[in-house]
Amino acid sequence: MTTKTPITVAHGDGIGPEIMDATLRVLEAAGAQLDVETIEIGESVYNRGISAGIEPESWESLRRTKVFLKAPITTPQGGGFKSLNVTVRKTLGLYANVRPCISYHPLVETKHPEMDVVIVRENEEDLYAGIEHRQTDQVMQCLKLISKPGTEKIVRYAFDYAQRNGRKKVTCFTKDNIMKLTDGLFHEIFDEVAKDYPDIENEHWIVDIGAAKLADTPEAFDVVVMPNLYGDVLSDVAAQIAGSVGLAGSANIGEQAAMFEAIHGSAPRRAGQNMANPSGLLLAGVMMLVHIGQPEIATAVHNAWLRTLEDGIHTYDLFAEGVSTEKVGTREFADAVIERLGQSPQKLKSVSYAGSAGTAVPTWTPAPPAKKEMVGVDVFLDWNEGTASDLGEALSPTGNGDLSLAMITNRGVKVWPEGFDETFCTDHWRCRYLAPDGQVASHAQVVELLGRVNAAGFDFIKTESLCTFDGEPGFSLGQGQ
Repeated sequence: MTTKTPITVAHGDGIGPEIMDATLRVLEAAGAQLDVETIEIGESVYNRGISAGIEPESWESLRRTKVFLKAPITTPQGGGFKSLNVTVRKTLGLYANVRPCISYHPLVETKHPEMDVVIVRENEEDLYAGIEHRQTDQVMQCLKLISKPGTEKIVRYAFDYAQRNGRKKVTCFTKDNIMKLTDGLFHEIFDEVAKDYPDIENEHWIVDIGAAKLADTPEAFDVVVMPNLYGDVLSDVAAQIAGSVGLAGSANIGEQAAMFEAIHGSAPRRAGQNMANPSGLLLAGVMMLVHIGQPEIATAVHNAWLRTLEDGIHTYDLFAEGVSTEKVGTREFADAVIERLGQSPQKLKSVSYAGSAGTAVPTWTPAPPAKKEMVGVDVFLDWNEGTASDLGEALSPTGNGDLSLAMITNRGVKVWPEGFDETFCTDHWRCRYLAPDGQVASHAQVVELLGRVNAAGFDFIKTESLCTFDGEPGFSLGQGQ
C-alpha cells in the first residue's frame, strides 16, 4: 500500500476555493498520494480579529505536515494587518522563492516565444526584513540586511536547482556598484559558490541593465538569482512578459518546510462565477509533487495541462479567436485536464521530472570569524538650525583626541568639510567621528562622546559603530577617505 504524504491545504478567498477545488481534483485523478489537512486562512480570519490572518492551531498543521498548498487570500487594506505570505515565509524559514516563467507561444500571446526563465529570489531578508524607523520630521529609514548565511543558501539553491533540472546557466543580479557592502556581499558569495559548479555557466549583471535585458531578451537567461526586492519585482515582470501572471505558480522552500501557491491575487470580482483560470495553482501543485517525491504524477499532470492548452481549451483570460477552440469555466478546464491525463503535448515541449524528486536544501558553511576592531562611530542627528558649515563648526568641539569629527553627510552626500552650497540638505545628518590612525576606539569613548554631543544641545537619533574586519573597513567610505 502506497503511503500518502500529509499536506496542509488552504482554500483562501475570492476565487481561491474554486481554483483549489479544481487543482485537487486534477491531482487526485492523476493518482497523487496526498493526505490533505484543511485549514482556514485569510479574510474570515482577519475579520475575527486575528491580524496575521491565520489562527494559532493552524500552525500546528503546517509544522506537522511541512507542506502547504495555499490558494490566494485577500489582505484587508489599512494598518494593523500583516501579509500572511510574509508571515508564513519568515516563520517557517522559507528562504527560497522559485518562479518558473515560460512562454506557451503561439497559444498564449507573448513577444518572447522562446522564453524559459526561472527566477530564484531570496525570501527572508534584504529590505523585506521590514525594519523601518521615522528618524526626523523629514526622513524615514528602512534597513537593508544581507547576511552571509542567507546569501550562501539562496545562491547554492539556485545552482543546485540548475544542476537538478538540466539548466545550463545561473545569472546573478545586484546593484553592487552603489551598495558595495550589501549587494557587494551577495555578488562576492555568488562568485565563490559558482566555483563549486564548474559545469554550469555563471554571470553577473547590474540589476538595472539586467532588468532591461530580461524584459527585452529573456531568452538570454536561464536561472536568475537575486536578493529579495529585485526578485519580487522582476519575477512578476518575467511572468507577465512570458504571457500571463495567471499561469505562474511558485514554490517557497525552506530547510524544514515548503509552501506552494499561484502568484496572482484572490480576484474577488470573479469569485463564485466559475470563470477563474486554475492554472497557476495547478502548476504550483506540480512543483509540490516534485518536492514531496512524486515526480511521475507531476509529469503526468503537467503534460496533460500542456495538452489541454494546446488543444485550445481555454478559460476566459486566455481565450482568443483563431487560437482557442472552446471557452470553458474553472470546473470544465479541470475536467479537460483530467481527460488528457496520460497524453503529452504535440506542439509544445513536453516535460519530465524524472530524477528531480525532492528538493535539495543547501546549508551554509560558517567561516572563522574575522578580527573585528572599532575605529570610530557615525552619530546621526536630527538638526535643522542652519547650514552644514554651521553644524560642522558647532559640532567639532565635541570631539577630542580619542574621537574627532572627520565628516558630515546628508542623505549620503558629503557636506562638511568642503561641501557645496548647492547640495540640498534635510534635517537628517550623519556625523562621522574617527579615532587617530591605527588606534582602536572603545565603547566607553563612544559613550563619553555622546555625552558631549548631548551636552552641546544636539539630538542624536542613532549611532553606527565603524569597524574593521581583518583590517578591512566594514563601512562605506565618504568622499576624501
